[in-house]
Amino acid sequence: MRFTTSLALFVLSPLMVSSFPFRSIFSRLPFPRTSPSSDPICSLPGDPSLILSVTCDLGSNKLQTMKDISSLISSVTGKPESYVAVSLTDNASIIWGGQAGPAALGCFYCIGQINKLNNGKIQKGVSDILKVHGVGEDKIYINYFDVERENCGWSSRTFAG
Repeated sequence: MRFTTSLALFVLSPLMVSSFPFRSIFSRLPFPRTSPSSDPICSLPGDPSLILSVTCDLGSNKLQTMKDISSLISSVTGKPESYVAVSLTDNASIIWGGQAGPAALGCFYCIGQINKLNNGKIQKGVSDILKVHGVGEDKIYINYFDVERENCGWSSRTFAG
């Protein structure tokens, strides 16, 4: 008798199955119309992007500083500058070692091209660019992230297709 009662708990009525919330979710999943290898986006170089915050006021030099960093990233990664994105926030509130002063924090994301040599070149280049604005090379942290193609979106899809 006990077995019969337990078994009855697992029997679902047709009404319960049709109203199960995942049914509608699964019926709307977008399946790729082309295989990833045939999608032209898969052969594109992908996104190198730098998000950087600095404590100093860059004033009228901000755009040129961004362009210099964009050019640097393109030359180091070998990717077309048309794919490089740079976000630069000046006048940011950053403390370093518990003290206020000139400093910079950043995150660099790229599909491939993240390695010791390239990271070092970008770190040195950004340090040189920011030095003229009073930010010392010992007050700049940039974290480097190698992004998988399927984890980078652009133009309404990912670089994996």
